[in-house]
Amino acid sequence: MIGKILGNRYEIVEKIGGGGMAFVYKAKCRLLNRYVAIKILRPEFTNDEEFINKFRRESQSAASLSHHNIVNIYDVGSEDNVYYIVMEYVKGKTLKKLIREKGKLSPKRVINIAIEIAEALNHAHENHIVHRDIKPHNIMVTDDGRIKVTDFGIARAASTSTVTNTSNVIGSVHYFSPEQARGGYTDAKSDIYSLGIVMYEMLTGRVPFEGESPISIALKHIQEDIIPPGEIDKNIPKSIDNIVRKAVKKDQSLRYNSSDEILKDLRKAKQFVNEDIVEFKDYNNSPTRVIPAIKDDMIDNKEKKDKKNEKGKNKKNNSKKLITIFAIVAALIFTGVIAGGYLIVKDYLIVEEVKVPNLVGKSLENATKDIEKVGLKLEIEDRKHSNTIKKGYIIEQSEPLGANLKVDSTVRVVVSEGPDLVKTPKLVGNMSNEAEILLSEVGLKKGEITYEASDDYPIDVVIKQNPPPQEMLEKGSEIDYVISSGPEKKYIPMPDLVGLTEQDAKRRLISKGFLVGEIKYKANNDIPEGLVSWQSYPVGTEVEKNTTINLEISTGSSESDKNKENEAKDKPNDTSVELTIKLPDDDKEVKVDVYKEQNDKKELIYSKKHKSNEESIKVPISGKGTVKYIVYFNGEKKDEVEYNFKEDN
Repeated sequence: MIGKILGNRYEIVEKIGGGGMAFVYKAKCRLLNRYVAIKILRPEFTNDEEFINKFRRESQSAASLSHHNIVNIYDVGSEDNVYYIVMEYVKGKTLKKLIREKGKLSPKRVINIAIEIAEALNHAHENHIVHRDIKPHNIMVTDDGRIKVTDFGIARAASTSTVTNTSNVIGSVHYFSPEQARGGYTDAKSDIYSLGIVMYEMLTGRVPFEGESPISIALKHIQEDIIPPGEIDKNIPKSIDNIVRKAVKKDQSLRYNSSDEILKDLRKAKQFVNEDIVEFKDYNNSPTRVIPAIKDDMIDNKEKKDKKNEKGKNKKNNSKKLITIFAIVAALIFTGVIAGGYLIVKDYLIVEEVKVPNLVGKSLENATKDIEKVGLKLEIEDRKHSNTIKKGYIIEQSEPLGANLKVDSTVRVVVSEGPDLVKTPKLVGNMSNEAEILLSEVGLKKGEITYEASDDYPIDVVIKQNPPPQEMLEKGSEIDYVISSGPEKKYIPMPDLVGLTEQDAKRRLISKGFLVGEIKYKANNDIPEGLVSWQSYPVGTEVEKNTTINLEISTGSSESDKNKENEAKDKPNDTSVELTIKLPDDDKEVKVDVYKEQNDKKELIYSKKHKSNEESIKVPISGKGTVKYIVYFNGEKKDEVEYNFKEDN
């Protein structure tokens, strides 16, 4: 896609990310001369017409939102089966990346970030748009610390049955509301639940529910309560702990009624962080009942009824006393019979008890033998993967070591299936954020991340990994990888090209690692025709490899200059002398350049290499009046001499 132009307007510059649903590119808008971000749907989502129509409709609806905490949608389009959304380009990182870097955030920062997210949600909800996929991956933190929520309206399109991409589910299921997990009706309160989960992760550095599959995590959202953040970290203030607990209530009616309501509590918490500012809804109290007005005839009837009841109670009490006496006598007789019978049949009624042996860590075969030795039975309750217990060995037992059980009782056990092994995915050639998705899909983690210059891979692309692809590893293992930091910058001293032929100069530039640029042809009185008279970088300058070098080639003296030279030959008025130049004694070879400067005109009159053992050289000079001569050694100014010529009469 790099270099492709969409809509005859957006030129794609580089790939900057990707997820389960789309690839993200940085592009330049040719019309407005600004950078934008373009989300391009993955090919697997472009074959369903119903999905595409829903995608367009929801994206265009979200484009109507305008808020400083929402990433603006500028345009929606399609071209050659490529469906794309043009959005505001945000320089920064995702909230997910920030949490990974920091581990967890301070309560003060969590409140500030949550306020900005809630303000974005409030604006959207007021415009009847529900996000449905609030998670740290969809929240950008700009370089100056502002919060921008992205992908409004897109999640609704993605809820169609055609979207079954695993990485998309894995990325979102940790933040689903219970009603989303059940496939039920979702509204603004679903976004509030997801915001609560995001706050939980910011405070604790982890999501509240984990599982072996998206389904197991979704079930926990439906069935299990979160461990309050304040129990995980005692330093979390009560106000923000209660805000999270109210936001993630399973029952929608017990959550905040609106994003505006949670926004008000967040602002209170910012001012009164250690106070109990959250009011929980409670439907367990007795409800208010409507009763009829009490009249006089109702009171008279009540008094008559009470007297009648009193007489009845006295009769009942007398009967109860007689019954109690008979019951005591019967109990004594029965107890005597039971006691006598017990002495006769006790040996037949008592079952022997035995102690439960330790089974954990033993093979299923040995555990069965041990349990049968003491007269108990063994039953396999489950089989699970384990990274610490070998396959076929016991992980857990239902009754602890030393517990007393009656003979023939059953002890249930969990047997190890061994480590849960997965294949290492190929990370090389993928963007760094795509590498994280690939690892999470198979249950692996990123290990040590390093950066290295590369001429073969663009910036932010994985160039090496360890272990290599297709290797079997235990789930949860870490993969180290190296990310490209782009080509290494190399600097080379600029060679001396003046005086070389055009072909020799080009060959020398290419051999040094430079590029040949513009070649111009210009008259020069001091450099013979066909030789280089000028180069765009001075000799000895450190220049980056692959830099373009421009040259000028001498075409010899101009016609007017030639005429002047001929006139000078006919009238030799200049006085000729020699300029003595002492050579340095510390260089093996030195290039000597001598420039003549007079009347604001500077020209090269001598350029030659000498060995230091020559000690000194003599350079013929001539002229009229006062002339300045400037001497350079290897491109560096060494001396400056003024000479006053006398005219020869």
